[in-house]
Amino acid sequence: MSRKTRTAAHGNASAPADASRHSTGGTPATVALAGAKAAFTLHPYAHDSSALAYGEEAADALGVPYERIFKTLVAEVESGLAVAVVPVAGRLDLKALAAALGSKRAAMADAAKVERVTGYVVGGISPLGQRKQLPTVVDSSALDFETIYFSAGKRGLQIETAPDNLITLTRAVTARIGKTA
Repeated sequence: MSRKTRTAAHGNASAPADASRHSTGGTPATVALAGAKAAFTLHPYAHDSSALAYGEEAADALGVPYERIFKTLVAEVESGLAVAVVPVAGRLDLKALAAALGSKRAAMADAAKVERVTGYVVGGISPLGQRKQLPTVVDSSALDFETIYFSAGKRGLQIETAPDNLITLTRAVTARIGKTA
């Protein structure tokens, strides 16, 4: 398994000054992290096109516990679309998401609409680098880890970074929005 690492340290050989799409994995998510000079590692893996549970597929391929890999889900709340980032080990608690955003209810958004608004395809939606900045809630369990994994913006590529990087760059709030499956 090959990995590419970038760090915020200047002069570090693993952190080239060039933040081009080619050197950072080629997605808006990696460009956003590189532009913020945030430390991250890319983890590519062979995506199985017949896989239906993309997060679990990534966890299994990379040998990472399900609790450390987070999936990006998009829901409709009264004010519009919102992003939920929850561990693949569980499910999104829509009532908790709505409460975290000050809404009365939330429902999963239509996949075609999500792809159009985020610029990513289902199974490769990253919370970073979306076409339109959406209100974001990251499950508070992310703070239990030094680093977490989430989609880099395409199937077969995960980002590993500190949860604070994700929270800062998405302007997210944290709340307990995941529930066990």
